[in-house]
Amino acid sequence: MRATAASHSLRKQSLISSDLLTALRADIDSRQIDHGTQLLASCTNIIESFDPSVENAAAFLGILAEWIDLGFGNLGLVKKLIGTYGKHVRTKLTVLEYIPLRMAEGMVAMSTERLDSAIEHFSVVLQLARETDAWDVLAITNYWVARCQRKKGQYTEALAHLKKALDFQSAHGHAQNEVPARVLQSLILFEHGDIKQALAGLREAESILSAADDYVARGNIQSTYGRIFERELRFGQAIEHYARAITEYQKRDSRHVNVARTIADMSFTRILVARDLRRNIETYPDQQKNAPGSPTRAARVKELSNLYATILADLDQAAEIYSQQPNARGIARVWLYRGYLNLDMGKLDLASDAASEAFKAAESKHDYILLASARNLQCMIDNARVDEEVEGWIHYAVASQDYAREAVELANNTQNRRLLAIVHTWEGLTLSNSFFRARDKAREALERAASYIEPGVRDHIWQDFQILRKRLLENASLEPKLLQWAHGEIGEKTFRQLEEDFADLVIPRLWEEEKRKVSRVASRLSVSPRKVRRVLTRLGLMDEAETSVGSVSEIPAPHDDPNAILSKVSRSLRSKRVARRLTHRR
Repeated sequence: MRATAASHSLRKQSLISSDLLTALRADIDSRQIDHGTQLLASCTNIIESFDPSVENAAAFLGILAEWIDLGFGNLGLVKKLIGTYGKHVRTKLTVLEYIPLRMAEGMVAMSTERLDSAIEHFSVVLQLARETDAWDVLAITNYWVARCQRKKGQYTEALAHLKKALDFQSAHGHAQNEVPARVLQSLILFEHGDIKQALAGLREAESILSAADDYVARGNIQSTYGRIFERELRFGQAIEHYARAITEYQKRDSRHVNVARTIADMSFTRILVARDLRRNIETYPDQQKNAPGSPTRAARVKELSNLYATILADLDQAAEIYSQQPNARGIARVWLYRGYLNLDMGKLDLASDAASEAFKAAESKHDYILLASARNLQCMIDNARVDEEVEGWIHYAVASQDYAREAVELANNTQNRRLLAIVHTWEGLTLSNSFFRARDKAREALERAASYIEPGVRDHIWQDFQILRKRLLENASLEPKLLQWAHGEIGEKTFRQLEEDFADLVIPRLWEEEKRKVSRVASRLSVSPRKVRRVLTRLGLMDEAETSVGSVSEIPAPHDDPNAILSKVSRSLRSKRVARRLTHRR
């Protein structure tokens, strides 16, 4: 009798009312996080004596998974509940009970950075939820899939899932619960280069959440602002927003994993500030020529040293938080930024060690973005060794090409345009360094990089791209390439590719000749101004023209009369033999 009474009492404690589930759902929909966490804190008995056979058990597991993702408790709680669903229990579940179980399993996989596994769970959930018309499940699951896809660098797919999530929330009047998806959408739009639309989405999300206590979502808004201002080179404002983000996250948990992520982001912004300061010091006039009251060179050097110390301390703090909440991607980013900093400081061995650690951490999660970034950093480091001709520099030259090639291969698995611009730029810088001097291949890399460069953005990526462009244009002449074509030496290129190459060679030179007037170039060549602008933009020249009109051309004039060479090429291309050859190749 006593055993039966004890069993009955335990079962009573584990009962889950529909009212509890409704209240927990309402707090998520209104983003009233404090109230929801307090409500869950009173459910200790349900969690400790969880029985999957009890009515509403699966629904409670599903909503608990959402709350864990929002910051309640730790992942161990939902793992414990999932563990009660043995094979014999699973075979008896209805579809409506199976859906939240797979949701919870997907959330655990997502939180432990097993993104492919998470997407597999969520795909099953979406299929079943569509059949049962469970709109709330469709909303959260589409949002979770988008988060996974964004981390994989699959932005098109992520935006498609976000649109579905927002449509479901909007249709049911849950404006506040749209905010996480809106913030993620803004982040992806920003990463795609659409800053205007990203800012509009963030401002709307910020106004909606002004009265809510979802500090994590509010922190994400400020963090995204920080990234946008960093891209616009407004480093001071970026750091301000990162600091606000950290304050918001700490209202929920002083050691929230997003605190570490934002500290790392702020560190990278400071690395960019340090680069500007270092360039300023390198070009600073002698102390005797200083304007009255301006800082001395020594003062600026001390400022740079203090900035380096701040960055290292911040990266140590981020690493310490990640050590308590294992996050391979976060750890990889910390190592990556250590590598950038050490490279800038000239500590090439330490930079190389950091890049290797970054690759190792990213490899454990198959993170193509960070893997490509780590390989590209190793390429940058070995190029620095080649430039400085350190002992064994020939070995490093060969290694730099291997790293550049692998970085490109890894980046091609993503839709991250900035990453693709970086790896192709450094592929070109490697191919054109003092060891390889493979100018034709480097030029092809330049053209690929140009297709990913964001117009109007003058950041560190653009600066590296300009170094490559100027290196390839230095002492360049039309003659060798045109004479090759005149003799029918066209390799495997099609007629369209030859046209593009020809335009890339001729248009920039005529543009300089015509004092950078697009209309005059278009008139001389009898082509549309749009085509001229497209070529100049692809080569990274159009934006430069808009900000530095009238500057002296960096492209030397050809040694021979270009009109004679162009005429020779034209006659050759009109010949039947070449025409047949081009038609065959096409």
